[in-house]
Amino acid sequence: MSTPTLPLDPVRASLDRSLHALAGLGGDLIAHANRIGVILWSPPRVVIVGRLKAGKSTLVNALIGAPVAETAALEATRLVAVYQDGAPSRAEVVGLDGTRRPIDLVRGQPADLGVPATDIAYIHRYLPSAAIRDVTLVDTPGLATLTEANETATRRVLIDGFEQTRTASVDADAAVFLFDSSPRADEVALLKQLGFTPLNTLGVLSRADGFGEGALGQRNPIEHAHQHARTLAAQLADTVMTVVPISGLMAETSHTGALTEVDARTLAELGGFAPFDLIDLLESDDTRYLTAQQRDRLVDLLGEYGIIHGRQIAARGAAALNEWLADNSGIRPLRQILHNSVAEFASVHRAQRILLELENLAYSHPARDHIRGIVHQVREDPAMQPIVLFGALRSMLEADPRSPVAAELRRLLQGRTVAEKLGLPPEAPIQQVRAEARTKLSWAQGQALSTMTAAEDAALVTLIRTYNTLSQ
Repeated sequence: MSTPTLPLDPVRASLDRSLHALAGLGGDLIAHANRIGVILWSPPRVVIVGRLKAGKSTLVNALIGAPVAETAALEATRLVAVYQDGAPSRAEVVGLDGTRRPIDLVRGQPADLGVPATDIAYIHRYLPSAAIRDVTLVDTPGLATLTEANETATRRVLIDGFEQTRTASVDADAAVFLFDSSPRADEVALLKQLGFTPLNTLGVLSRADGFGEGALGQRNPIEHAHQHARTLAAQLADTVMTVVPISGLMAETSHTGALTEVDARTLAELGGFAPFDLIDLLESDDTRYLTAQQRDRLVDLLGEYGIIHGRQIAARGAAALNEWLADNSGIRPLRQILHNSVAEFASVHRAQRILLELENLAYSHPARDHIRGIVHQVREDPAMQPIVLFGALRSMLEADPRSPVAAELRRLLQGRTVAEKLGLPPEAPIQQVRAEARTKLSWAQGQALSTMTAAEDAALVTLIRTYNTLSQ
């Protein structure tokens, strides 16, 4: 097993050492070390989840920066599609049995998949794209739809059929959860089954440009969507890190290079119309101001909100209009959260999964005694403390998400400084930090005298060790 030349963060370094130690035991453990090493060194995988027509594929296009998630080409309403950085650009059908078959993709045309959709685990799409160099996106079929097959396909890959499809390409480390207005109870329930925490789940309020009364309402729909997103973030605090409102259409247009100078000039020429008259024009067969082709193209690129509010910007050209679309679409804050906070905890989730892989070998393999020594050593490494805390949080969220123990674990994981981890201002003096750590330690020790679940018992052991360290 070769060591990559990439810089090692402390967690990866610790896990990498443990895998080298595992491979050093020889036999089939070399193959196990290499298999787990692929997981360690591949980018985190973020699954895009939501109802049918929630805008998942549109968001994928915006995040990748190219119109690749086409329903016609990949039958995206029925199949899981994995988008990963890689050259040359290509696509493969991955069967339920793990076999791979290359397929030809022609933009706008259905692809010949070669086998029935029921025999396919997912489509693996490789794209030379810097936008997905540090994250792999997994686009899923719609959930809770009228067609049972759609939800079944997602469950097969992510829940019920893990044994059939547990590969490095579809094991997800984080989730982006799309919904309109408010998520349904069955959607939230299914999301919880995926095994994520609020720290590696991002909520997305889609179609922000049409929220509330829409483009012609008295209230700006995007501003309304931002306010509603803050309310939803508080309501869904046990499920998602936060909720970001986004106009997928505006984001897709601004990030895929679809907008042209001709489009901007066409839109600018509509600047004299009152908003209601403009919408009437778009819905009519009147060709005095727009041809049918121009009308359809503007609607497909910009939607009603973009057409109404982007006309004055369009007078300054396509570049200015594209910048306005990007600024108002919500894609920039979403990208920032996805590639920072979500990616951080996706990596923690990944590391915890690797630790569980090692622990499973420690119980099942004939060389279990040696493997247990490796597991003990990696668990005792101070660099692995966030991973241990994360594992305790996952268990507590399953057992009792409202427990104050879960809240303490979450604060410890999210705090950027020692003071913040203890609930103090970041500028708190060291004496106050140590005193607060001792207070927290006493509280945890008291809680440990009467626990309600095995998860709480284990979590309090982790908290006691952590607070003891922070109090020194």
